[in-house]
Amino acid sequence: MNGMLRVPRSRGVLSGLLLVLLGAWGGLIAFVGPYFHYAYTPDQAWTYTTGRFWLEILPGAATVLGGLIVMISANRPVAHFGAWLAVLGGAWFALGSVIGPTWSGMDMNAGTPVGGPVTRALEQIGFFTGLGVVIVFVAAAALGRFSVIGVRDARLAKADTPAEPATSAEPVTTDEPVAAGTATRPSAWRRPARPATADTPGAADTPAATATGGSRGLPFRRKQATTETAESATEPVSPAKM
Repeated sequence: MNGMLRVPRSRGVLSGLLLVLLGAWGGLIAFVGPYFHYAYTPDQAWTYTTGRFWLEILPGAATVLGGLIVMISANRPVAHFGAWLAVLGGAWFALGSVIGPTWSGMDMNAGTPVGGPVTRALEQIGFFTGLGVVIVFVAAAALGRFSVIGVRDARLAKADTPAEPATSAEPVTTDEPVAAGTATRPSAWRRPARPATADTPGAADTPAATATGGSRGLPFRRKQATTETAESATEPVSPAKM
């Protein structure tokens, strides 16, 4: 789960950079616009008013901060926070000049655009309404990019997942009793014991298991029984029996 919260740092570089530039434009245009006759009253460069602070400096600073967070963040929730901060800054750019004057006692007055009808329309778009719409659009695009879990994100999450330790196979146990001194082997390789029959020579007086283990004494017992049979066949016959 923690791996899914990580995102590549390059994911929000372009969106964050655009937000920083747009926020800087919104916060500074009121102070540098009078140099090229693009301003609201008072149309003097670097003139501070309360209306400019609430309607231009404050939302511009929020947009710049949100853009920086989006640009450098490698964590999905943190990047979402930066994008939402930029969305709020853009919304205030678009609506602040309309809502602000209705708040009594706050002195949120943006002033009056200077110039002709076309210039005033461009100033309204560039200072407030159009600027706010563009900021909201870019921030919403950044939100969408950070909300999608791509193939690269899945690979990063898989790389961060610790590998499970390998478990060794449990040994096979058996309940079969083993004679003392007999070498034990896994039950999968153990041969079944051959049952003793009446036709087997020496079966009555020969133990089923020897000290050397299992069926290893079987060739010796067979050799011993063969030797005893040969000796009885070569025994001389006495004249009394004849």
